[in-house]
Amino acid sequence: MQPAVYRCAGIFRQGRFETSAQLCVDAHGQVVASPIAGSVHHEWPNRWLLPGLVNAHSHAFQRVLRGRTEHLSAGHPHDDFWSWRELMYRAANALSPEGVYTASRQAFVEMALAGITTVGEFHYLHHQPDGQPYDDVHLLARQVVQAAKDVGLRIALLRVGYARAGFQVPPNPLQKRFIEPDVETFYSRVQSLQMLFAGQPQLSVGMAPHSVRAVPIDWLRFLGAVKHDTVMHLHVAEQPKEIEACLAEHRQRPVELLSDNGMLHPRTTAVHAIHLSENEVKLLGASGASVCACPSTERNLGDGVVPADVLMRSGVPVALGSDSQAHIDLLDEARQLEGHLRLVRGRRVVLAQGDAGPDALGVSLLRSATEMGARSLGLATGTLQPGEPADFCTLDIEHASLRGLPFQHGASSAALFGSAAAVREVAVQGELIVRDGQHALAASAAVDYHALIKELLA
Repeated sequence: MQPAVYRCAGIFRQGRFETSAQLCVDAHGQVVASPIAGSVHHEWPNRWLLPGLVNAHSHAFQRVLRGRTEHLSAGHPHDDFWSWRELMYRAANALSPEGVYTASRQAFVEMALAGITTVGEFHYLHHQPDGQPYDDVHLLARQVVQAAKDVGLRIALLRVGYARAGFQVPPNPLQKRFIEPDVETFYSRVQSLQMLFAGQPQLSVGMAPHSVRAVPIDWLRFLGAVKHDTVMHLHVAEQPKEIEACLAEHRQRPVELLSDNGMLHPRTTAVHAIHLSENEVKLLGASGASVCACPSTERNLGDGVVPADVLMRSGVPVALGSDSQAHIDLLDEARQLEGHLRLVRGRRVVLAQGDAGPDALGVSLLRSATEMGARSLGLATGTLQPGEPADFCTLDIEHASLRGLPFQHGASSAALFGSAAAVREVAVQGELIVRDGQHALAASAAVDYHALIKELLA
């Protein structure tokens, strides 16, 4: 590729918003400090340029659930996470390998169009519906990775380990696609995936023991003892029932249990982390672990509100994810992170950090949508400083959502009022995958996705 210079109305990088700025990119798609001879110049006077948004927690296949779970299920006087989960399991078991690819590609195209350049895919569909491994034990992982490659996204595949339905809970036949026989098998498959994909650009592999309800204590002890040389994500404290079960089994709350078994460290991300005690917040802060909030899913499922203000004050980095794909708009996730807390705390501008200047709130939210997500996934992206990959997106400041907003408060304007609809260009490693709001695969992906939905509903 040719080196390039992008001149824009404003750029958010390294934690601050600059007006009338430029981004310089070399022939390898890396950000550089100054223009390189022979650069192609792009004049974008009506664009704000942001680091590519980092979606740190995604279940891409759950895109097929959108619009199909918003009703009371038979036998349930009210709907909640647990009844929704049974519907999700049924959808998971209906997907063929080709269906996993098609659903994932549709979700990833929508992510690209929303300015997302990196996805952390929490991948737990491993086997055939009857629980038997495919001849290629990584078949479904390959399908998801190929979908991300075809769309052009950077992907961190977080290979999930699942051992059981829960403490003193009988096996659930709908979970057979997820279950591993033991922790050694899980860990060896993470390692074999890392070897399989080693050296492939824009692709990394991490591990994800699903949750303290889905893995027993011997898994936690084993994984806590291995070298912390790969990122580890797990669901933590999403539902009160999870806390109750953890106390019944271990006489500890989930974060306390993880801490005592070596599972909290700077490469750990606790996804959701909603129902936390004061001590658990302190443990997270002291460990260097991150939290990934998924506000649209947490709202959709009635999970609760992530105490992001308390976490941030304790030094816990807070990333963002689209999770169940109820919505795919990471700027909206950032907005909801603040908005939910306004309702809970009864005040405004809750997540402003630092000197609390006029752009402090937007800086905090954009860092969660970019830098903190990259940190959670162990990736050197998210700030657009020299030496980083040129992963970026642009917002059209003439879009109705942004028209007339103050340039000097660009971070807050973008985070609180921008949306996926305002995204115009998206680049990964310097290569534009979205141009003027269009992705080359959008139309064909939609055709295949409609055919998949028709097949699932047949």
